[in-house]
Amino acid sequence: MQRQVGLDGVSAGYANRAVLDQLTLRIPAFTTTAVVGPNGSGKSTLLGVIAGVIRVTAGEVERRTDGRAAYVTQRSRAADALPLTVRDTVAMGRWGARGPWRRLSRRDLDVVETSMRRLGISSLAHRQLGELSGGQRQRALVAQGLAQEADLLVLDEPTTGLDATAQRLIADVLAEVTEEGVTVVQATHDLEVARSAGHVLLLQEGRLRGQGDPREVLTGDAIDEVWQLPRRE
Repeated sequence: MQRQVGLDGVSAGYANRAVLDQLTLRIPAFTTTAVVGPNGSGKSTLLGVIAGVIRVTAGEVERRTDGRAAYVTQRSRAADALPLTVRDTVAMGRWGARGPWRRLSRRDLDVVETSMRRLGISSLAHRQLGELSGGQRQRALVAQGLAQEADLLVLDEPTTGLDATAQRLIADVLAEVTEEGVTVVQATHDLEVARSAGHVLLLQEGRLRGQGDPREVLTGDAIDEVWQLPRRE
């Protein structure tokens, strides 16, 4: 299987705090990789490394991609407070190609409209981001990621706290873009979402405990051990 991203002995973290320890792993192309593990296991840090926004302190990262990854972070209250409409928010996804101060081309505007339509938020285009529900805001951020037209889409728990309808819509869109040739990496705390992925990375305290087919990695024993659950009788 073609590899999109590979990590070889990678360590990373923040000032005076190591998070990831000697990770060697692969991200296969054109499928969804789910990143799972308990809180504090290093999921968000790993996503930042994969997306290229967090520098490693050791090891090497190999990316087979034509450009920068599209990185969709968790919802931010600070972003909600900015005077941005939904269309403005999605259009920011075109800045990487056009720059923040250049007028968007007709094609850029078409990409923005298509991205909003795919996430079911076209009717919200003129609404202020801070006025929206959590699910609507998250769909706007995912649409912004789509608008970048990157071949690597990295998302940090994109459906956490959303209702079932919003979760299903985002899941369907992510499945569609992998069929279109995009590689998706998403952190999730939902093991059912992880089991439906094409590939999984299982983390514990900054170390890789397993990778590969979710049916082989997310066994009952592995889950009990990583989450430190009582042994099953």
